[in-house]
Amino acid sequence: MSADTIFALATPQGRSGVAVIRLSGAKVPRALFDICGKLPVERVASLLPIYSLDGEKLDTALVLYFADGKSFTGEASAELHLHGSPAIISAVLNDLGAREGLRAAEAGEFTRRALENGKMDLAQVEGLSALLEAETEVQRIQAQRVLSGALREMADGWRSGLLSVMGQIEALIDFSEEEIDTIDLSQLIETNKVIENELRQEAKGVGVAERVRSGFEVVLLGPPNAGKSTLLNALAKRDVALTSDIAGTTRDLIEVHLDLHGLPVSVVDTAGLREAENEIESMGIERARKRAASADIRIWFDAKAIESFETGEDILISAKSDLAGMNSEGIKVSAVTGDGIPALLDEVQAKLMGRVASVQTATHSRHADALLRGAKALDSARSELEVGRERIELAAEEMRNALSALDNLIGSVGVEDVLGEIFSNFCIGK
Repeated sequence: MSADTIFALATPQGRSGVAVIRLSGAKVPRALFDICGKLPVERVASLLPIYSLDGEKLDTALVLYFADGKSFTGEASAELHLHGSPAIISAVLNDLGAREGLRAAEAGEFTRRALENGKMDLAQVEGLSALLEAETEVQRIQAQRVLSGALREMADGWRSGLLSVMGQIEALIDFSEEEIDTIDLSQLIETNKVIENELRQEAKGVGVAERVRSGFEVVLLGPPNAGKSTLLNALAKRDVALTSDIAGTTRDLIEVHLDLHGLPVSVVDTAGLREAENEIESMGIERARKRAASADIRIWFDAKAIESFETGEDILISAKSDLAGMNSEGIKVSAVTGDGIPALLDEVQAKLMGRVASVQTATHSRHADALLRGAKALDSARSELEVGRERIELAAEEMRNALSALDNLIGSVGVEDVLGEIFSNFCIGK
């Protein structure tokens, strides 16, 4: 447990109805007694005066006190719910900083203490980070699942199964074949295989889970003057792209971020695909092709152009459906009247939700790396077990490698190198 007692504003800067200042550390009880004139009853909201070092009343606040071991951080902690005046917030923060043994917290330090004190595992910290950044419902659900400890529960289940196998393997090593003849190697191999398959299956959904956090990408593609920019403006419900009857108006990529029924989606307008007339247009077309290659979904305004790209998630539309004589292939859409746009968005959502269905509980590339390392070790252990008892010690070593990978998954060992990056994304009061 850290010797320092820390404090920070846990609500946004600026004027508000209520501002919350958090404290955590061994000196919290003494600090509360000095600030409020008494130590509040544990976990009971108390309306108390807030005094400065020289006895001036700074505010009247709702004060919450959590004893050592019963708080978010695992340390003695407190929350001061002040009036949200910038002057009051500044006065209280300055007063706390002047008190002996108290210091301002660093970014993410409250959560880091929760991790160090065993209140959270690393996967839960990652879930909390994702929850704080969530902007859509699907992002919230995904982050909440990790924060709830679901990944640890899964890892504990795998670990329990592997420890059972490991115990029997160790027994075979310690005792002769004559002394133990009840252990069935084929059963150990089968258990090993089942867990290996579960690890690989869990790792498969990480790529989509990362897309849920960062946002899916939908790219508009087609020839010049096909209506791509007009559709982008209609989706954004504002003019974000220039539109003109002059071919080649769009030269660079233009993005609009949408919340599509809980899914984070970036819609990207691109330069019209044709034989470029100058170097600038050529650069724009090349950027369009590169973006199309990595897109989750490509919306095409021309069926012929699809043939020049590798297979992907494609949607063909018939833009400018309000005009007579327009191509009738694909979903009929008019950015001018709005006809067909709901049907187009429904199609995009259906395709993306089909992907999201593959998301399991693991959500970060770090999780996938640990899961696949564990699966690889289990594959090697199974190969050794299939040879027979003469390779049992090598199997045991691979089983230990698999257990180490599971420990790494939830942050029990070997994760110091990722902590700095994780906590750098946290706000000061968290």
